[in-house]
Amino acid sequence: MASRDALMAARGLTDGKGHLLSADGPLADLQRRCGGQIPGLIAVPELLDLVRQAAAMKLGLAREFCAYDGDQRVSGFVRINPRTDEELSDAAYEVLIENWIREAYDVDEGVQAQLSDSIDRATAEFTARLDTQQRVQAFSAGSEDVCGLAAAIRAHPGQAWTQYVALEGVAHRQPLHWRLLDSVQCSVPGSHRTWNARLLPLGGGSANPSGFELLLVAQQPRHPVIEDDTLDGAWRPSLIGEALTPALREPITRIIGNAETIRGKLAGPVRQEYSEYAGDIAAAGQHLLSLLDDLADLEAVEADDFRVDRDHVQLGEVARRAASMLSQRAQEKSITVTVPDQNAKAVAYGEFRRILQIIINLLGNAISYSPEGSSIVLELTRDTQGRVCLSVADEGPGLDSDKQDRIFNKFERLGREDEGGSGLGLYISRKLAHAMGGELLVESEEGQGARFTLALTVAD
Repeated sequence: MASRDALMAARGLTDGKGHLLSADGPLADLQRRCGGQIPGLIAVPELLDLVRQAAAMKLGLAREFCAYDGDQRVSGFVRINPRTDEELSDAAYEVLIENWIREAYDVDEGVQAQLSDSIDRATAEFTARLDTQQRVQAFSAGSEDVCGLAAAIRAHPGQAWTQYVALEGVAHRQPLHWRLLDSVQCSVPGSHRTWNARLLPLGGGSANPSGFELLLVAQQPRHPVIEDDTLDGAWRPSLIGEALTPALREPITRIIGNAETIRGKLAGPVRQEYSEYAGDIAAAGQHLLSLLDDLADLEAVEADDFRVDRDHVQLGEVARRAASMLSQRAQEKSITVTVPDQNAKAVAYGEFRRILQIIINLLGNAISYSPEGSSIVLELTRDTQGRVCLSVADEGPGLDSDKQDRIFNKFERLGREDEGGSGLGLYISRKLAHAMGGELLVESEEGQGARFTLALTVAD
């Protein structure tokens, strides 16, 4: 059990813009632990949002409240009441947090948290690997909107990520504990959109991570580029990848997120049948999002000018990353996933993001079609042509020779009507493998499982 300190209440006074004018001991301590001052802008994002809501509506609010100061969790029931005292010339609000509880905790990501992380990974247009001091070590920019950010990092490498963006509504002193920066809003150089920053701890647990994954997720869709019919024979934007995908991704992810909130009863109790309906909505939304991604990838890989980067990629790291991203799905079926040892070295020419896409597809298929309690092995080898290979071997139903010939065809689902998927994953994966100068192969026998192997040129 986590240790807990309980108080009857904590009080404070704010103005209508979210500045904490005064506070008693517990609330003042929380404000300072979150990097704020008194008087000063409320440094507790959850509390600042509620105060601004009350000010916008000019009404009182009463809500359950939960916040984190980096080391502990604070919870209670907050009441925000407008003050009409004559000595206060401007609008002011009394903040009263009843049943104030501060407790040490170990963060349990859980199914909902992992789903949220997966959604953010899928929608992020900028990703980066950070060290323990939140300094940028490597990054990937996925849209024109973040080109300015990428240029700034290249010009001044090795700084904390907060040096390259502008945090919005944050009066915190830097550097901050990572939990206080997770989900903060920021602006990116050269972009007119608002961005949400996610910090996901890597290795060592959330209490002592060995680094972080930074995700920047735009809060507004990209404006689709309008095709100019006067540019006869010139470049034109793709319909799905550059027009439909950005416009549809945000509303679909919001549908999924809201449905999961209802299904998990996070916003309050609902009848069980409604929770089940919400689960169906979330599953349908995930399927639609996956289909949209597949169609965008299909459009991209079939374009005449499709190219991939030629970088040095450590395949063992790809395998471990894919297994980590799909660990929850494997656990739900009690499937053991074995990955290459940290010391195993296998460096290939290719694009990290595309290789990871291929392995996630192969591992996801293996989990879907493997029986409960079985094993999946990701293995590094060399083939007879001297290529470096990453294989995914499962204990599923296997494929006969006819199915092996058909499985890489476009929209091929081998007659399965009761499973999700578009029948494009393996087709796109093989196209990506070919674009990187490699091959995607399958070895299997009916009833004996399947082994899919990505073979790539060894990097010098």
